[in-house]
Amino acid sequence: MADWVRVKASMPPGHVRTPAYLRGKTGWIERTLGAFSNPEELAYGHDGQPTKLLRVRFTMAELWGDRAETPNDTLDAEIYAHWLEQAEAPDAA
Repeated sequence: MADWVRVKASMPPGHVRTPAYLRGKTGWIERTLGAFSNPEELAYGHDGQPTKLLRVRFTMAELWGDRAETPNDTLDAEIYAHWLEQAEAPDAA
């Protein structure tokens, strides 16, 4: 059973490491990569508290809707946990 997550849809100013086209999209955790210094904090000279980094898998249908040429193909993105929130599988909604 996959752990489904949604990328937060916020658009904060400044240096962020989450692509805008993934914000608000739902995917599943492919794997946990470990804890790494938060690059968003490091960019401003802060300590960069260790934050869990996850590889999240999205379908092209989720990302591009009807415009997806191959809707079942996937894209993996490495996203820090503070950008993610729990979600339900799309077919369970």
